[in-house]
Amino acid sequence: MTGMMQTSTHLRARAEIDLAALRANVRALRARVGDGTALMGVVKSDAYGHGMLPVARAALAAGATWLGTATPHEALALRAAGIRSRVLCWLWTPGDPWREAIEADLDMSVSGMWALRELTAAAREAARPARIQLKADTGLGRNGCQPADWPELVGAALAAQAAGEVRITGLWSHFACADEPGHPSVTAQLDAFHEMVAYAEKEGVQPEVRHIANSPATLTVPESYFDLVRTGIAMYGISPGPEVGTAQDFGLRPVMTLSASVALVKRVPRGHGVSYGHQYLTPRETTLGLVPLGYADGIPRHASGRGPVLVGGVRRRVAGRVAMDQFVVDLGGDTPEPGTTAVLFGPGDRGEPTAEDWAEAADTIAYEIVTRIGSRVPRVYLNEDE
Repeated sequence: MTGMMQTSTHLRARAEIDLAALRANVRALRARVGDGTALMGVVKSDAYGHGMLPVARAALAAGATWLGTATPHEALALRAAGIRSRVLCWLWTPGDPWREAIEADLDMSVSGMWALRELTAAAREAARPARIQLKADTGLGRNGCQPADWPELVGAALAAQAAGEVRITGLWSHFACADEPGHPSVTAQLDAFHEMVAYAEKEGVQPEVRHIANSPATLTVPESYFDLVRTGIAMYGISPGPEVGTAQDFGLRPVMTLSASVALVKRVPRGHGVSYGHQYLTPRETTLGLVPLGYADGIPRHASGRGPVLVGGVRRRVAGRVAMDQFVVDLGGDTPEPGTTAVLFGPGDRGEPTAEDWAEAADTIAYEIVTRIGSRVPRVYLNEDE
């Protein structure tokens, strides 16, 4: 996938992916929901920047029985790599590869009549039924079928099933505010989901799985588990948000550690401008360290002047603007050797910052921090075997 897979120890930058931590996270999440609920490992967007294929295999080895992707192209890449587990893909646009998905035995989400029409036409071409899951918009206001349109969609899907064109395998929805424990929309969405599932089942739908729980709901809303939970960010050892609690609170460990080799250390006088725009002027004679990562690698420019970095066992901050390929830290007179490791984020138990720290510095969420790390940063996989 997008991240290069290398094992060299001499890399200018690297994102270490600890697959043992990922497997432990999957087991912890499975233990949390119990044996009666299946777990879907969400591996969309190159497994949140961690590398889709290695992560998918590790998640399945640890007990996930489903995988989830946004696009059909991601799901088809799993099949092309020989992964045969159940895979649900949910973000479809007109003209997408419905027939290829049917022939690859994917489960496809349907939110509206246009999708059902394209899908059933593809099923007739393929001469085999499509596996579909009907998505209900219970209040997120994004993808999914509105309650007022639900009877039409359910009726049409049942007619297509009677004609042998589809098999309805699931009913599902997605929370809007589960990362805000106690938010009234959570209960409202659960109530709406119960009602929409009950209607579909009364009409004759017999789903294999009903599911609404994402990572924050898996961690904090046990009444949302139903038959399946979809764990994305939690599987990668990152909390869905500060209000939910820390990853450590739930026995989860961050999987990605991002680091780079310091490219240059030099002494500069007081009042020296640093990086574009000279937004940072050295307050005293000091030393500067150059880190060869920039916004082209996914380092957020919004964290200019604020992003935390561990160099030589000391926490520093980005000095001045993050540039396309590099940024600078003020070393305060310290003189680490070029090649010294600068750790941008990791689990945090060795003094290094975390993805949450970078999210706070960039006024964003930790999901974005790990997902945006670009293909120029090699992924180095640790503990690939059990």
